[in-house]
Amino acid sequence: MRPLLLGGAAGPILTHKRVLLRPPQARDYDAWASLRERSRAFLEPWEPTWPADALSRRAWRWRLRHYERDQREGWGYTLFILRRDDRELLGGITLGNLRRGVAQTGSLGYWMGEPHAGRGYMSEALFALLDFAFGPLGLHRAEAACLPHNAASRALLLKLGFREEGMARGYLRIAGRWQDHVLYGLLAEEFAARRRRLLGA
Repeated sequence: MRPLLLGGAAGPILTHKRVLLRPPQARDYDAWASLRERSRAFLEPWEPTWPADALSRRAWRWRLRHYERDQREGWGYTLFILRRDDRELLGGITLGNLRRGVAQTGSLGYWMGEPHAGRGYMSEALFALLDFAFGPLGLHRAEAACLPHNAASRALLLKLGFREEGMARGYLRIAGRWQDHVLYGLLAEEFAARRRRLLGA
């Protein structure tokens, strides 16, 4: 099945196989807060330190304003990953730090709720987002960074065709300390070749 892109004032809606990606909405708060809380121990080693009010409604409203501004200004897209058949929230994905001009590049970030990890949902979501990035958005390159010991995330990027490009020392402050990250990159033409093999188009 070809990934599907639907346009709208609220932002892109992307689908691929079992997943649907769309911008977060105000009514998602309960599902988001519940999934993040249940997955806290699973997620915290890979993320910036959570503030005390990380899951509050106030923090949620701030996030929504931030996401909407980024999309409006063309700086990035944050989307929720839902299961297509029942619309259950699975996780989130971001294409951010968009650079235009001679770069045409964006950076990927993603998280998956612990109950849904290891089932292939993130692979499908990343494929849909990359199809959007290299198609309608016209990017030439996508980048991602992983902690060296995050074997699952590194394997996921390699599966999608990313190439390991080096190590960035003290790249991001994760779990309360500056940590080295392995850098990955994927070019539009590399994704197009992989897409043809997977979808026959």
